[in-house]
Amino acid sequence: MAMDTRSRAKRIQLILNGKAAGNDALQTAIARQRAIGHTIEVRVTLEKGDARRFVAEAGEVDLLIAAGGDGTLNEVVHGLMDLSEVARPVLGVVPLGTANDFATGCGIPHDPEQALALCMEGKEVPVDVGKANEHWFLNAASIGFGAEITATTPPELKRVLGPAAYAVMGAILAMNVHHYRGRLTLPDREIAGSGPVAIIGNGRQAGGGAQVTPRARINDGLLDVLAVREIPALALLTAARELQELSPDGEYISYWQTPWAEVQTEEVIPVNLDGEPMEFSSVRYEAVPRAIRLIVPPNCPL
Repeated sequence: MAMDTRSRAKRIQLILNGKAAGNDALQTAIARQRAIGHTIEVRVTLEKGDARRFVAEAGEVDLLIAAGGDGTLNEVVHGLMDLSEVARPVLGVVPLGTANDFATGCGIPHDPEQALALCMEGKEVPVDVGKANEHWFLNAASIGFGAEITATTPPELKRVLGPAAYAVMGAILAMNVHHYRGRLTLPDREIAGSGPVAIIGNGRQAGGGAQVTPRARINDGLLDVLAVREIPALALLTAARELQELSPDGEYISYWQTPWAEVQTEEVIPVNLDGEPMEFSSVRYEAVPRAIRLIVPPNCPL
């Protein structure tokens, strides 16, 4: 007779970002789950690298919960990917950061009590993880965007684009884009010259809410690439239309879905993985299908 796994208490570890350790709503939620009979061990991070180490030290747990922002989640994913596939516990997310792009894209509640209840009762699904050389990302990699805000989006574009695409256009124009020389290679094409900046998405939204790769799904074995070439002021309308069409052949903005993409540049350029800044001159991005099991709500759009 098959044993009902629900009759056995789950072994749960919650990895909490130290900056959110004083979150009263989360403490109440944990106390409530413990009162029902769940054993939840909480470990609090103090510095970078702790979350990844805690995953390695967790031993045999059924459920690992990342409680923090995109950075905490990214570290936990690195820890999970350090383990062999069979040893990886199920992952749950309680979003406590500022952007929480991945959790928001999945429809995971921002209320700690609801998010923790979802972790305990929700359904797990196998999801893809993005790889950039030897680094991992769950949500998105952005390539060649600097951090300074320089330009603004003309408000008349809002009427043309609608609010969602306008937010993406704003994000594209607001970033201090540094166009580098190099090439972007995909399975069926190569783009060389003044290299495009790009967002490579496993999830859909980045930059605190903009849906930059709106066709992305976290279980399709593909990465979505939004590539942006230099947009002259006179070409803003054309670029805006291309942003709506998301065609693979746009003059300024192109969109592809691909199992892998390679970027090689003549200089080291900034790359941001799930909010963590890095620098690369040559990088291969690929989707690793069904790498981890993630608890998502029943209406998860991804």
